[in-house]
Formats: sequence, structure tokens, C-alpha cells
Amino acid sequence: MNFRTVAEYFEKIEAESSRLAMTTLLADVLEQATPDEAAIIVNLSLGQLHPLYVGAPLGMAEKGIITIVSRLLNQNEESIEQAIKKEGDIGRVISNYTWQATGSHSVTQVYKTLCQLEETTGIGSQEKKAALLKDLLVTLTPLEAKFIARIVIGKLRLGFSDMTIVDALSWMTAGDKSERETIEHAYNICADIGYITETLKHDGIEALKAMQIRVGTPIRPAAAERLPTAAAIVEKLGPCIAQPKLDGFRVQVHLDKTGKTPAVHFYSRKLQDMSAIFPDLLKSVTKLNVETLICEGEAIAYDAQTGSFLPFQETAKRKRKHGVKEAAEEFPLRLIIFDLLYLNGNSELDKTHEERRAALEQIIPGPNNKDAIVRLVGEKKIETAEQLEEYFKHSISAGLEGLVVKRPDATYQPGKRNFNWIKLKRQEEGHLEDTIDCVILGYYAGSGKRAAFGIGAFLVGVYNQDDDRFETIAKIGTGLSDKGWQELKQKCDEIAVKQKPVNITCAKDLYPDVWCTPQIVVAIRADEITQSPLHSTGKTETELGYALRFPRIMDYRIDKGPYDATTAKEVKRLYEDQFTSR
Repeated sequence: MNFRTVAEYFEKIEAESSRLAMTTLLADVLEQATPDEAAIIVNLSLGQLHPLYVGAPLGMAEKGIITIVSRLLNQNEESIEQAIKKEGDIGRVISNYTWQATGSHSVTQVYKTLCQLEETTGIGSQEKKAALLKDLLVTLTPLEAKFIARIVIGKLRLGFSDMTIVDALSWMTAGDKSERETIEHAYNICADIGYITETLKHDGIEALKAMQIRVGTPIRPAAAERLPTAAAIVEKLGPCIAQPKLDGFRVQVHLDKTGKTPAVHFYSRKLQDMSAIFPDLLKSVTKLNVETLICEGEAIAYDAQTGSFLPFQETAKRKRKHGVKEAAEEFPLRLIIFDLLYLNGNSELDKTHEERRAALEQIIPGPNNKDAIVRLVGEKKIETAEQLEEYFKHSISAGLEGLVVKRPDATYQPGKRNFNWIKLKRQEEGHLEDTIDCVILGYYAGSGKRAAFGIGAFLVGVYNQDDDRFETIAKIGTGLSDKGWQELKQKCDEIAVKQKPVNITCAKDLYPDVWCTPQIVVAIRADEITQSPLHSTGKTETELGYALRFPRIMDYRIDKGPYDATTAKEVKRLYEDQFTSR
């Protein structure tokens, strides 16, 4: 397939606001592609060359791309910069020009060149990359160049997530969403959308039904629901298991000792490979007496003098590219394992929590082994709400976040958020039992004292899984220091866009002065959730939306991506819980 065809489909998708129309357009182009090409197209449509666990988006500096584009268009850099400010996007600037393409490239040829760009490192690499990119762009049409430039700087912005691709694959296969469940399950246990697409195209839907776990390819993590009280949890679950809720980096650990050299990977909640920052944990995991293993745990910093765990802000200091060895000495970690997904060639997903726990106890030091770098999380069997409340208070007094309460007979359901796991967290003032993880959608120019900052408030939203959209829930103007406002503006300006992203649903009266690509996740505390005629979270033709009363920002959630944020369905349930928990 010619890359020009893909660019034309991307252009049509970008112009659409209907998710169904986006889905069917994507299904159409994938139908025309070979299995190899289809795998490339789905990754490119997400602005990446590979799944996130293999590598981050190319993310070349925009300044360097401006230099290349100025040469391509025979314009000075200043004029290109001014055009970008006007258009809000380097891709649009490129597409406004015309030139005669000197060649025609297939999807595979373009992909190979982009991979070559990615692999070019070392002395003189920036010059080599610039030459490679210019040589590619000059042979393409302006439309093709528009999307290549966006991919290279990590700002494709087609306005959908991997879940829309799952729907598109079902439309491609069956002409409707009837195969979505099968495709999504395969993707949940093998989180490589390119591989899923290629397998479906090459071997059909039956191959996805038979999809197996692959050590080294992340499994999409399960997530917990929330309930406001111990009594509500016991009423929901009956006899249950409670584990302390730790405030660290949630990691999925993959260990493969079947080769000459043990392979160990630590994947984040966002499915990114964090192995490089955990050299101390890597050594300890390698010593486990297993051949293959996939388990989940929390990597959390601790005080070497007292043995107590430290706040997340301290653990977060380990997330760095440089000085990793020094950071490991200054902020040593413990890896506290809480679940088992795969062991010695066999999936553990369909086994009960109790069975998975029993298997873990055979290979991981127990919770009382305080000196063990890798150990099991403690847990307690609960029969009554009084027992759960007492254990909760004990966890809080130990400086922990709260508890995760689990159904003893529950299997592990990848990629699902349900009541097999329920969070019980410390309440602060206000009726809302937990913070809400929101995504920043834009900001408003400041007035008064904040006029000098250029920002006075910001707009946040939550994720609607059904529509693959972000819906507004609050306009926030409190919770930050002067320095905090300046830092927030800087973060937002790095991902600012000229027009409202198509995957944001927002009333006109709430339009911010500056829109942002939905990317930054923040924890928001509010007194309560109220119904709103203005905000779009949960809003339908017959029902009001939801908003946060007295919202204030608590912290950035650097461990979460925008699609890991609180969902619109959760907000609706949290709203209803307020009336049962008072």
C-alpha cells in the first residue's frame, strides 16, 4: 500500500468528530492493507512506531524539525515559527504549501525510514537525522509530509485511542462491533496492538480466540473500583481478603530464565518499560527460583533506618534517565508483590485469588521477611465490616493509603475495572471518598495577580470509555502556589493546540483560552460531586452532567496516562455513593 493512501485516510479521520465514522474509516484502510502494513498503520495512527513497551514515540525536538521544514519550503525559520503560532501545528503549516513530490513510498518504506531515524544515535546523530528526514519529506506530497512531521515530533492528534482501533478491527472483520469482545480480550493479554492486528489479518478471528500470554509483552492491568465505607465493601463482597494499599510505582514484572541470560522487564501502569531505573530490583528478581514469571507489585521507596515506606513523591525521584545508580543508593526500593499472572509456562489468570496467592507463597518471601528486597504484600481475611474497619485504621496509622479489598474466588481479568478489587482509602474533609484522577484539557488566561503568569484557572475532564472521549468536569483555580501556576502553564504550553481536540466534549461556555492535548493527569480533591447543566461528564439528552464542588489540585499523577484517568461511569457511581455514605 502506498503511504499516500494512508495519509488521505488520516486526513479524513482528522476531519471527523463522529467516533463511528472514524472507526469505519480506519476499518476501511486496514481492510485494504496486508497484515504487515496493517500492523504498521495502527501504530502510526497512535503516533508511535512500536507499542509503548518497546519504545516511546520518536519525539524529535520541534526546533530541529522547523530547521528541516524551512529548508524544504525555502523559507526562513522565523517565518515558519510565526506560521506555526498562527496555525497551531507544524503539520498544517506544511500542508499549506505545494510542491511536486519526487517519489512514491510504500507504507513499509516510510516505516523503515522512520525506524532508521529512531535508531540513529551518537555523535553527529542530529545532523544525520535531519538529512534522513529532509530526504524523505522532499519525496512526499505535502499531505504525506504533514503526518510524517507530526509523527516525528510525537503530536499526531487524530483523536482516538487503542480502543477505537479494537472497534475498527471488529468492523473490518464482521462489519459491526460483534467481534470486539474477542479482539479486546486478545489485546488485554497481549498488549501489542500491531501484533494483534497482524495476527487477525493473517490468521483470522480464531487465532485471537487462541491468543496466549507472551513473556516480555505486557498484560493490560486489572483495576479496582471504589466504595465509600467498610460496610459497603463487605455488603458487596461478603467474606473477603484485604491487602494494604501502597503508594508506589505499580509494576508488572516479567522474568524469563529459559535463555542463556535471564531477561527481566518492569512495565509501568502505562505499559512503558521502566527496567532501566530499577537495577537493584532486577538483581533480586533474577534470583527467584522460577523459569518464567509474570507478577504484579508496587516498587516503593523506604527509609533504610526505620524500614518504613516513604511517600510517592520520594519514590518518584527514581524516575530519571541519568544518575540511576546514585538514585538507587539514595532512594532504595522494595518490591512488594500482590498478584501472579503467569508461572513457568502456564497462565494463572483463570485461577482464583486464593490459588494465585498460594502459588506466590511458594516462590516469593513472605510479608514478614522485612529484609527481603522482593516480598509478598501482607493480607488479612475479613468476615465483618468491623474487622475491615479495624484493619483499615491500622493501615492508616502505619502511614499507608488504605486497603485494596479482594474477592477470594475472583480470577484475574486483564484490562478490566470491576468489583473483584475495591479500594478503601483515607477520607479527607468533604464527602467524596477519594481523589479523582482528571486530565487537563486547557487553561484560562489569568487576571489580577495571575495576569503576569498568563494562567488563572484550568479545565479538567474524565475519560468516557464508551465514546473514547474526554468530558469536562471542573474548572479549577485553587491548589497551586505562584511557582506551581507557572510550572503548570509551562507543562500545558508544551502540549498546546490551536483548536479543540476532537476527542474532547465541552460546552462552548467553558472553552479555555488555550487547549491542550489530553495528556497530563492530576489528582483532584473536591468536597462532593454535583449535577451540572454545563459540564459534559455523564451528560445525555435527558440527564444532567456531573461537576466537582470546590475542586483543588493535589498532585500530578506521573504514573498514569490519560486513558487511566477516572472514568465517567466511576464519577456517576461516586455521585450516587455520596447519598448512601452520609
